[in-house]
Amino acid sequence: MIKKKLSIRTKKQGAIINKEIYGHFSEHLGRCIYNGLFVSKDSPIPNHEGMRDDVVSALKEMGIPVLRWPGGCFADEYHWKNGIGTKDERATMINTNWGGVTEDNSFGTHEFMELCRQLECEPYICGNVGSGTVRELSEWVEYMTSSNVSPMTDLRKKNGREEPWKLKYLGIGNENWGCGGNMTPEYYASEYRRYSSFAKNYGDNRLYRIACGPNGDDYNWTEKFMQMLNPFLTNAIALHYYTICHGDWNNKGSATGFTNEDYCSTIFHTLRIEGIIDKHLAIMDKYDPEHRIGLVVDEWGCWYNVEPGSNPGFLYQQNTMRDAIVAALNLNIFNNRADRIPMANIAQVVNVLQSVVLTEGAKMIKTPTYYVFSMFKPHQGSTLVESELEDTFVKHEGGDFAEVSVSASVKDNALNITLANASLTNTYSLDTDLDEAYACWTGRILTDNVRAYNSFDNPNEVTDTVFKDCVLDDKHCTVKLPPCSVVTLTFTK
Repeated sequence: MIKKKLSIRTKKQGAIINKEIYGHFSEHLGRCIYNGLFVSKDSPIPNHEGMRDDVVSALKEMGIPVLRWPGGCFADEYHWKNGIGTKDERATMINTNWGGVTEDNSFGTHEFMELCRQLECEPYICGNVGSGTVRELSEWVEYMTSSNVSPMTDLRKKNGREEPWKLKYLGIGNENWGCGGNMTPEYYASEYRRYSSFAKNYGDNRLYRIACGPNGDDYNWTEKFMQMLNPFLTNAIALHYYTICHGDWNNKGSATGFTNEDYCSTIFHTLRIEGIIDKHLAIMDKYDPEHRIGLVVDEWGCWYNVEPGSNPGFLYQQNTMRDAIVAALNLNIFNNRADRIPMANIAQVVNVLQSVVLTEGAKMIKTPTYYVFSMFKPHQGSTLVESELEDTFVKHEGGDFAEVSVSASVKDNALNITLANASLTNTYSLDTDLDEAYACWTGRILTDNVRAYNSFDNPNEVTDTVFKDCVLDDKHCTVKLPPCSVVTLTFTK
């Protein structure tokens, strides 16, 4: 057992941890939308207005605050008017990015807004810059949010929606450095200024405009974009970063059949995001010293080779305890930068990449990643407090990385601490000092063999349970973290 010191200073408070840091992402990709979130209204799978009851219930219980749609790469070939009206009025298209399947557009704007209503979450719309027009995006915003008398509002009413929706989050393009048009940062910045100018606020609806930001460690994109940006035209820029085992996009490895070295490489590449975020923020600071512009991480998570026998364009993968550790590490990193990161969106919510739920016909299972989001839910809307952990770095061929991760917050006189032990072998005993006295505590733990996962035959192999290895004495506690574990603690007075 390795003993380390942890200090939690509740009197040193930081920013509010936006609930949107616990956001999710849905794309017209594989079985994320169709058969994942949405089925036909006459499906034998229980649903309301086509939205799967089991999936909606699970996501609400987990605490989903915001959902991004319709992409992803799909967004920059999506033309929203093809997805409104009666089914026979909707034009089909080929989904050229993901499997070459025919998209019938039966899930469109009205369906997405209905899904968000059922989930009680904020919608995050990603607009088409790559193959769209300024007018197309402008009219989409008007269609969704205007109560004025106009052709767009008349069209919305004709399609069954009398009152406008509330839309806060609007992404203007997606990955425009790649699948969204292979643009240079200078060209995209010019396009962004134009598109953003015509994405209007109607009535009391106020858009939070999000620009396409960098791919991973592409610091040149951030530098050039920030140089050209009119800061009053955006609220945030979006970073995309995926954890790739060994950093090899040509052979991303198996989601379940991985070695211990593969695991360590995955953790190392996960934790790289911390330095990448800080370097992008340093560049942003040069052009925005007042921190008016946030950094949104609206695509993150593990990306492995697809499951054997599945469509390679559908990006379906299993989800093990390794992914749960990755999720906890990322969420702690985002929490600890709550002053600069207003939102993050794991990719993707159902049946694609690092999903929180998987479906197969009428069956649904919760993944280990689901339980991490559920356990971390108390942080949503809480105030970040300072946490300082003694060095837990270990050697790896790519560089050292910390085995233990922590973030802490307070809300309503309760202290919430989330911990992750990424070690496969080391148990950590954390000698923890608190600067306030607490009378009692509760805790949950998620731990199992690193390769354990939930299947449709065994859906409860990995679940969170009551945590017992904490001894509290006034302003001090000792917490024992077993290998490969995620723990959440709540202290009350």
